[in-house]
Amino acid sequence: MALPEDYLRYPERHYGMDHKRYDWSILDRREPITWPGGAKLALWVVPMLEWFPLDMTNKPFAVPGGIARPHPDYWNYTLRDYGNRVGVFRLFKALDGLGVKATVAMNAALAERHPLLVSQVTERNWELMAYGLDMGHLHYGGQDEAEEAGLVRQSVDMLRAASGQPVTGWLSPARSESPATPDLLAANGIRYVCDWANDELPYAVHTASGDIHAMPHAYEIDDQQIMVTLGQSETEYLQQVKDQFDWLYKEAGERGGRILSLGLHPWVSGQPYRIKAVAEALGYIMGHDGVWTATGSEILEAFTAQG
Repeated sequence: MALPEDYLRYPERHYGMDHKRYDWSILDRREPITWPGGAKLALWVVPMLEWFPLDMTNKPFAVPGGIARPHPDYWNYTLRDYGNRVGVFRLFKALDGLGVKATVAMNAALAERHPLLVSQVTERNWELMAYGLDMGHLHYGGQDEAEEAGLVRQSVDMLRAASGQPVTGWLSPARSESPATPDLLAANGIRYVCDWANDELPYAVHTASGDIHAMPHAYEIDDQQIMVTLGQSETEYLQQVKDQFDWLYKEAGERGGRILSLGLHPWVSGQPYRIKAVAEALGYIMGHDGVWTATGSEILEAFTAQG
């Protein structure tokens, strides 16, 4: 079937990503990055604390990992709730034991409902990252801009009030955005966003309020993606994290600093039969010289300081 004539008349179809949010470039052609202390690799661990409301409508689309059965879907709801009641404390203990810092992505509604989880993060001097209001309130193309602006403002304000932190990072529920999302985030003091998966180092995103940065929060090595969506085993997950690290560590020695990001869902990795694989993977990484464990804000600060 031939392409319709209007395909080539699309106003933003050009070299890059069909919009002007960033200047397109190839990673290997950029100036090498160096991390504090001469580290080769920045380890960025991101536990994701989510609340899936029991009355989710799954509109405009069903959220991956969300409520999937007719109301009331206690099976899915309680499994996610398990992560915030049980599994998350196993993750925290594993990270503490290895001296690993974290940036914790948290739904604002969860921070309000369970302040203990907020204090667990702030007492460790870890970073909190905004993760929308909850997993039932999405950001999407075609959404009323005033509605989305209210969601962004509410989410950021609630998390800042609950934690006392500046909260400058953002991850959208289901990583979904509208065309206006970057502008709304920048207008609310967000400095980096983690929804885009097209790079392995930060890059500038142009907004109406000035540049913010896209941060490489890798989806392919996410625990939910590997062990739930793809149905692979804990042994396979462990090997893939090791392989990811080994390759990036080798590249960093040849071409400059790299980032290894690991997204962890407590209802997935906090299960008793999975936490061992996560701890072993992190132990393997931390057993190498030249690994800098840092928060997203620390990584961005080190990156932008190099111009």
